[in-house]
Amino acid sequence: MIRSVTIVPTVLSNNKVDYRAQIERINLYTRRVQIDVTDGIFAKNETLDVTNIWWPQGWTADLHMMVENPSQSMDTILKLQPSLCIFHAEAKENLLPLFDELKAHGIKTGVALLPSTYPGNVEEYIKAVDHVLVFAGALGEQGGAADMMQTEKIPLIRAMKAELEIGWDGGANLTNLRALAHADLDVINVGSALSTAQNPMSMYEQLVAEIDKNGVVL
Repeated sequence: MIRSVTIVPTVLSNNKVDYRAQIERINLYTRRVQIDVTDGIFAKNETLDVTNIWWPQGWTADLHMMVENPSQSMDTILKLQPSLCIFHAEAKENLLPLFDELKAHGIKTGVALLPSTYPGNVEEYIKAVDHVLVFAGALGEQGGAADMMQTEKIPLIRAMKAELEIGWDGGANLTNLRALAHADLDVINVGSALSTAQNPMSMYEQLVAEIDKNGVVL
């Protein structure tokens, strides 16, 4: 029996017009989104700054901050009030005080692990947060291939804190979604499979249907 898995579209944009267009497309089929923000340093590609980020009222917004110094964005994040804010374990700062500040403002906390990061080396972060994002793609990009070997981190993370919400980010599409859904994940973030689809709503429905399929053969 697999967990109930949620498909969450991701938004990655470097200009306001395209950002609005992505939000409007997503609004047709779901109300939970992961918004990716980069600083052009931690990830080579630079997106809109967090000060230009917004989402419709009533949405569940997960903010994925791919930045070296997340403390520099804390004032804006607290004003935005996302449902969840994810920082990278590989950031240049101690994240524990930032997690405490987010929690004090009613924001769920998350930590993302790059492919080279072993969960045991960041156990303190994992035990402190509500969500762990297993990152298996290319930072600041959509359309890359999924590194399926990263699924081996999931049982290690789950053993540290069973009640965690565990997400996946990187290369999820119809060819691998069912295997990911059987890997004890709670959330699968989907980027280019939705953003480049001719009919994103239809693709979203296909992705949800793929997760719901039963059977031994993945």
